[in-house]
Amino acid sequence: MKKILVIHGPNLNLLGEREKEIYGQTTLAEINARLEDLATPHQVALKIVQSNHEGEIVDAIGQAKKDHIDAILINPAAYTHTSVAIRDAILAVHLPCVEVHLSNIYAREDFRHTSLIAPVSYGQISGFGVDSYLLGLKALMNLLNHNDH
Repeated sequence: MKKILVIHGPNLNLLGEREKEIYGQTTLAEINARLEDLATPHQVALKIVQSNHEGEIVDAIGQAKKDHIDAILINPAAYTHTSVAIRDAILAVHLPCVEVHLSNIYAREDFRHTSLIAPVSYGQISGFGVDSYLLGLKALMNLLNHNDH
């Protein structure tokens, strides 16, 4: 069974309450349930982490190999644009990673147009709401099934 680490960054615990015009009404629990619904029939286990703290996200990534993780799906949220530490952790573990965002970060404020995570990821999916997560998970499952990493 393949195992994928799903990381939700800062403030994503507030989904469904915050800036609904940008992030929609879907809660983090609902996103997690949809991810599980997609993964389970494909015999993929998910380890899901949400943290508002950069160091906890770095620790989760660093622990991935010990936890027998095969790939990482990450929405680094605001840390996308600022965290060299998360970028370096992803690079260090040598696991396929897909970066996702609910909103289109390139259609928002200029400071959101630069991702420090994208260059160390297989790809980035943004702007499709919850579907960004589902598309990212599908991409990782395809990568793992085809050993293209």
